[in-house]
Amino acid sequence: MDIIGKNLLDKASDFGVSLLGALLTLVIGFKIVSIIIKLLKKGKGFNKLDKSVQTFLTSFLSLFLKIAVLIAVLSNLGVPMTSLVTIFGSATLAIGLALQGGLTNLVGGLLILIFKPFKVGDWIEASGHSGSVEAITIFYTVINNLDNTRIVLPNGDLANTSIKNFSHNGERKVCMDFSVDYSSDIDKVKEVLNRVIEEEPLINKEKEIFVKMTNHADSALIFTVRVWTKNSDFWTVKFNMLENVKKAFDKEGISIPFPQVDVHMKNK
Repeated sequence: MDIIGKNLLDKASDFGVSLLGALLTLVIGFKIVSIIIKLLKKGKGFNKLDKSVQTFLTSFLSLFLKIAVLIAVLSNLGVPMTSLVTIFGSATLAIGLALQGGLTNLVGGLLILIFKPFKVGDWIEASGHSGSVEAITIFYTVINNLDNTRIVLPNGDLANTSIKNFSHNGERKVCMDFSVDYSSDIDKVKEVLNRVIEEEPLINKEKEIFVKMTNHADSALIFTVRVWTKNSDFWTVKFNMLENVKKAFDKEGISIPFPQVDVHMKNK
């Protein structure tokens, strides 16, 4: 019994040493993976790649290297390599069947990189969300919206849905409608609108400028303005126009009507 106890104690001691070594290998291995990824990001060749490709490659390489570390750890624990191959093959199949959505997302990420419906830095709208693309990883695309909320969208969904890319073209058309009272002088309204446009430096004056009365609404005449500007200046131009047109209308005595209903009383 003493011999059996001693053998068990020796085996437990050996296993404890092996387990400690495996844990150290795991920690150090993951740390090395992190260092490799950081060095990769600093490489000149890597930084010449498209930002979308960069985020996808770093995500993929990090996962691949961590799996390699796990294989090394299991090997140090004495698990035969043939068994490891069998285990990982079976696990991959099982995970693939259980998580078909993950494989769909992986394929979706590859499709996004190949066909480039958007890239890192673009402002997009998809699946009911809009924001600036921060990263395209193996399985997910990360965007930040206007209030800096982080939104994670599955690549599989993005590859199979309509996407609005507001950043793809260098210029955008700013379209706005302005309401004025029915008693307003049409020519004067158009003159004021054109003057405000001329005074806005961010509007491209070389491209078509549209200023027309486009509708007789219930309580107002509707004037439509369409101008071109750089994509990055879209919101600045729109907000400037809204503010400056209101100031110009007030100065020229052009009223912006409220919705109203005329009620006629019939005497019996």
